[in-house]
Amino acid sequence: MTLLILGLALFLGVHSVRIVAEGWRGRTLARIGPGAWKGAYGVLALAGLALIVWGWGAARQQPVLLWAPPVWTRHLAGLLMLAAFVMLAAAYVPGNAIKAQLKHPMVLAVKTWALAHLLANGSLAAVLLFGSFLLWAVLDFRAARQRDRGAVALAPAAGSARATGLTLLVGVLAWAVFAFWVHGWLIGVRPFG
Repeated sequence: MTLLILGLALFLGVHSVRIVAEGWRGRTLARIGPGAWKGAYGVLALAGLALIVWGWGAARQQPVLLWAPPVWTRHLAGLLMLAAFVMLAAAYVPGNAIKAQLKHPMVLAVKTWALAHLLANGSLAAVLLFGSFLLWAVLDFRAARQRDRGAVALAPAAGSARATGLTLLVGVLAWAVFAFWVHGWLIGVRPFG
């Protein structure tokens, strides 16, 4: 469990700099340049992710069950994950109405992913992992919205129907591939059988 906690602290800590130290981030970026910043950020984030994966794998070997989630929570998690994949696609498909409306679809996708998995899993490791990501996503979304209010207000782009349709298609297809094949291969759990 220690590796999981260290990984979460490192990974989410690096991703929290804009939440807790925006001024320091700006000064450091100006001093060392974007290349060095991205390099250090990337190395620390990857180290944190590696510790999370390693710690999660170790914690799954000897799970500490806090509660047994009812079966319906797995079905709800599948539905929430569909929405999360569509929001994730919206973060990358340019000119879609979902991003125009939500403003920060990737953070909302992380929030939805974490909530879905928190509902469907009752182990201590799951609470630590998904609860930490959920808390981080709530705080990050709040900080991003505050930055939005402080920025120069531009008229929001409405998003085209074509880009929005493509976003929905990509999100649904990615969800299906991940839910029916990749999740079982990568994580060892098949959400739908």
